[in-house]
Amino acid sequence: MASNIVITGAGSGLGASLAKKYSDLGYYVCLLGRTKTKLVRIAETLKNSHSIYEVDVSSKKDVSRVFPLVKEEVGPINLLINNAGVGVFDLTENLSEESIHHMIDINLKGTIFCTQEVLSDMKEENQGTIVNIVSLSGKRGKALESVYSASKFGVRGFTESLIDELKDTDIKLFAAYMGNMKTELWGNDDIAEMFIHPDDVADIIIDMMKQRKYIAVDEVMIRNKY
Repeated sequence: MASNIVITGAGSGLGASLAKKYSDLGYYVCLLGRTKTKLVRIAETLKNSHSIYEVDVSSKKDVSRVFPLVKEEVGPINLLINNAGVGVFDLTENLSEESIHHMIDINLKGTIFCTQEVLSDMKEENQGTIVNIVSLSGKRGKALESVYSASKFGVRGFTESLIDELKDTDIKLFAAYMGNMKTELWGNDDIAEMFIHPDDVADIIIDMMKQRKYIAVDEVMIRNKY
C-alpha cells in the first residue's frame, strides 16, 4: 500500500475512521477538510506522523492551492481517498438552489478537482491509487435523495470512465458503494442505530486495497443487512 495518504472529509465519519486505521498501520496521513477544529480533533488521536490542511473541495482554486502544498511539505501523494460529501434529503420540489449546488459541487466536482491534482504525477510514475467513496445512492436512486443520488451517479460515471482511461497504466482506481452509515449526515435520528458503523466500512475498504497478484478489485458494495 501507499506511504503518503490524502483523505478528504477526514474530520468525521468514514474519513476519520480511515485516517485512524491507516495511521495505525504506519502510514503518513494528510487530513483534509473544511473545518480545522474537526481535523485537529481527529489528528490528536493518530499514532503516527500526519498533517492537516483546510480546503474546500468544491473550489477548484482552493484545491489547486492545497494539493501542491501537500506535495511540497509531505512528498508524492501515493493514495488519494475522495471521501468528502454532503447530503440534503427532501422532496425534489423542496430542495433549495443552495443545497442543490452544495451537493453537486462537493460530491461530484470535489471528487473531480481533487483527482485532477494527482493524475499527472501518478501517470508520470505509473503508480498510485485513487479511492472514490460513492454510496449505494450512486447505484440506484430513491425517494428524498434525487439530487444527492444524481451527484453520486455522476461520481460513478466519472469513476468508471477514469478506470477505462487508466486501463493501460498501473494506477489503481477503486470505488466503494456503501449503504447508510452512522455519521453526522443523519444527525440524531434513532434509525441510524441500525446503520453500518464507519469503522467496519473502513476495515473492508482497507482489506480490498491489499495487493493481490492475480486479482484486481475495482469496486465493492457494502449494504445494510436490514
